[in-house]
This record gives sequence, C-alpha cells and structure tokens, in this order.
Amino acid sequence: MKKFLTCMIIVTVLFTMLVLLTGCSSKVVINVYNWGDYIDETLIDEFEKVTGIRVNYKTYSTNEELLAKMEAGGSSFDVVFPSDYAVSELIKRDMLIPLNFDNIPNYKYVDERFKGKEYDPEDKYSVPYFWGTIGILYNKDMVEDPVDSWDILWNQKYKGQILMKKDVRDTMGVALKKLGYSMNSTDDSELAEAKAILSAQSPLVIGYYGDEIRDLIANGDAAMGVTYSGDAMDLYWEGFENIDYAVPKEGTNIWYDTMVIPKSCKHKEEAEKFINFMLDPDVAYRNVEAIGYTSPNSEVLKRIEQKYPEVFELPAFWPDDEILSKSEVYLDLGDHKSKYNDIFTQILAE
Repeated sequence: MKKFLTCMIIVTVLFTMLVLLTGCSSKVVINVYNWGDYIDETLIDEFEKVTGIRVNYKTYSTNEELLAKMEAGGSSFDVVFPSDYAVSELIKRDMLIPLNFDNIPNYKYVDERFKGKEYDPEDKYSVPYFWGTIGILYNKDMVEDPVDSWDILWNQKYKGQILMKKDVRDTMGVALKKLGYSMNSTDDSELAEAKAILSAQSPLVIGYYGDEIRDLIANGDAAMGVTYSGDAMDLYWEGFENIDYAVPKEGTNIWYDTMVIPKSCKHKEEAEKFINFMLDPDVAYRNVEAIGYTSPNSEVLKRIEQKYPEVFELPAFWPDDEILSKSEVYLDLGDHKSKYNDIFTQILAE
C-alpha cells in the first residue's frame, strides 16, 4: 500500500511539473532585433504587461550586420528594423512576409509623406519607425570654420580630430556626394574617385566608429564626425549647447528605418501586435522623447510642434527643403554591393 501511495505521489508530482512546464512554454516569446540604443526599453516592459507576450530583445550595429545574420539563417526573428535599402534587398530576396494591416490599425497615424517610398512602393512589407539624415556633428568650441559642406572633413586643419562612420554606405555616400555624384552610384570610375579621396582623407581621421561618435564629440575627444541626425537631437535634448549638426549643402542621405516581419517569424500575429503597439501615438511620443529621433507619426509630430515648436528650425530634426531636394534615399546596389564593400575594407585597412 505504501509502495502504491509512493508511486501515486511521484506520478502526481511529475504530472504537476509537466503542467507547469507546458504552461511556461505556451507563453509566446517574440524575438525583436533592433539597432543599439534605439528604443525606450521601458516600452518593452509595458508591451509585455499589456499583452502577456514576452520579448527577447537583441541589437545590432549596421544594416550589413543584420543582413548577414538573416542570410546565415539559424535565427528566428519576429520583428526587425532595417533601413530603406536593406528593406529593398530583403524584398528582392523574398525574405519578408507581407503585413496584415488588420492587425496594425495604428498604421493610420503614419503621415502620408512617409508612405509609398522607393524601397517598398506598395507599403506591403514595412512600417516606418524613425527617419532622418546623415550629417556632420561638431563641437563649436573646436571648429572655427563654417560647417556647410562635406569638404570640411578633408580640411588639414582638423587632422586627428575627424571621425567617420564605420558603415560602408555612409562613408562611401559622403565621398560620392562631395564629388557631386549620386550616393547610389554604380559607375566604376566614380567609385574609383570616391576611393581615392577616402584614401587621401585617411591620415586626417581618428577612426571609423558607430554609436560612439556621439559621445566622443560630446566629450571633446573629437571636433567633428559623420553621424545620424538623431544623435544630434539626443544631445540637444540633453542640453549640449556647444554641439551642433549640419546637413551639407551638397545634399545627403535621407534614411528611413522600418519595422518588418521576416519569413523566419514564428509568431506573426504577435509580431504585428508589437508593431501596432509601437505606432500608438502615446507610445511613439514617449519613444521620441527618450531616443530623440524624428517620428513619421502624424499625431506625434503635432504634439511635438505644440510642446517644442523650436525643434522644427533645427536641421537635425527637420532639414531645409532645398537641401532635401538634393538628397537621396539609399537604394539596393545589387551586384555592386561587393564593390562598395571591397573599397571600404581597403580604406579601413590603411
């Protein structure tokens, strides 16, 4: 009898453990892969509380890192945040799932100016997250000359005080734009010229960095550097009055970061709930205040204009229309992607 009772107790305990484990594994976990320092992480906690959906959140540094990770396979991402040209490449490679906008009702808040872009003309696969420009962030205490042209990044006066982006499209794009060419050039002679001037610039450059550029300039460790407009806005909100940002007169890259769902997704409906949550005006507004980048959300823009009207005069927040008319969105380079990569690898090795 004791033996029977003992067996029954063991069976009961095992059954209870199985139920508990089954209950734990049934809770949906979505894998979200985003740029570093690019979300108010308290919003992730809030999403989990509101929906009961858990989020496994990881970050990357460049579109190339994201593309390589996705191309390698073995990772089941539910939501990722590629930039415009990376969206084009993912669509071309049939690596994205069309969105069900019935599950994303907050898409109605996306301003019409940010729909129908070249990288996803039918708005079938992507939802805009933030947008902005590439420009020159600089310390006004260290830079005496006007910062209105890419030429200043080749000024011998600032040798050892210049930072460039560790990003092939941005660095090549700056060189091409300085030369008067398209940032999407596939002309071999133009690419050779871009390589030549980047090589000539190399002795002036401290190094090629990513997110660190903002802090290095804010701390006075460098005079100027190529970076994203959102970094400038971040420092503006923090009160760095000696730091400014310029969009060069030759024009620049206008970038759009997006939210998409890869084919590796295992929880599409939950992924769409996450996207919808991030588009909620209250959530998107909090995200702008925390991160500093410019939102494509029409309700958020209205609130910012009411509370901070002065920011619409800042090039980092809302660039001049004339300069925007000379600017470009990065396009998928196709087979020329490897040529860009080869040039950039050689520049980094100098």
